[in-house]
Amino acid sequence: MKILFLGDVVGRSGRAAVTEKLPHLRTTWGLDFVVVNAENATNGAGLTGAHARVLLDAGADCLTLGDHAFDQREMMQFAETEPRIIRPLNFAKNAPGRGAGVFEATRGRKVLVAQVLGQVFMKRPFDDPFSAIEEVLKKHPRGGQVATSIIDIHCEATSEKMAMGHWCDGRASLVVGSHTHVPTSDAQILNGATAYLSDAGMCGDYNSVIGMDKEEPLRRFITGMSGGRFTPSAGEATLSGVYVETDDKTGKATRIEMVRQGGRLQPTGP
Repeated sequence: MKILFLGDVVGRSGRAAVTEKLPHLRTTWGLDFVVVNAENATNGAGLTGAHARVLLDAGADCLTLGDHAFDQREMMQFAETEPRIIRPLNFAKNAPGRGAGVFEATRGRKVLVAQVLGQVFMKRPFDDPFSAIEEVLKKHPRGGQVATSIIDIHCEATSEKMAMGHWCDGRASLVVGSHTHVPTSDAQILNGATAYLSDAGMCGDYNSVIGMDKEEPLRRFITGMSGGRFTPSAGEATLSGVYVETDDKTGKATRIEMVRQGGRLQPTGP
C-alpha cells in the first residue's frame, strides 16, 4: 500500500498547497491512502468544518488534529458527525469525536489511524499516550483485518516521539511525529519493520516562524512583550510530509521517503 502523511497544515497558504498539489500526487504516485494533520488549517489555530471539507475534497482520506483540536468551537460538534476527523486519543474521556478509526483504502483494504498527544513540554497535562495507544494496537494488529496502521504522535520532544516509535515497533506500520512544524531528516524503518519519522514538518510558508508572520514572534522573543496575535504567513507553502509503502499481508513498512513539494524547501519524494 502507498501512503502519504502530510504535516500540520498552517493557514490559507497551507490549505492552498494541499488543494493544488495533493490531487496530482494521488494520481502520479498512485497513492492508496492519505492522512493530513489539519489542526492549524484555520487561521493557524484549529480547524473549521468548512476547511475540513476543503481538505477532504482535495484528496485526504483522514484528518488528524492535535492540542489545538477544539480551538475552533464548531469542531466540537463537527467531530461528532464526521468520522474522518481524528482527535487525540488521550484527551479527556468526555471529549467529542474519536481518537482512532479504521478506514477503507483502495481495493477495500483497511487502514487504522490513531493519534496521541505527548506529555513532555506540553502546556496541559494529558493522559499517558503509551497506554492509550497500546489498547488500540492490541485491538487492531497490523496485517490482520487491518492491512496498515498509522500513528500520529503529536508533541514537542523528539525523544518522546522516538520512544513512541520504538514502543510501536513491530505493531504499527508508520509512526510519524507532528506539532513542531519543523521537518526532520531521520526517516527510517525500525527493526520491527515500522516506518518512523520524528516530525513531518508543516504544509505552510517556510519564510516564517513555524508558519507565522515573522514580526510578532520576533517581537516576543526580543522584548518579551506581545504586540498582537500571531498571523499565518501568506507566502507560497511547501507541502511537507512522508511517503511510505507497506506490505498488504503483514503491514510491514518496506519503503519510506521524506516529502517536500513546492515553496522554499528542496524538493524530495518517491
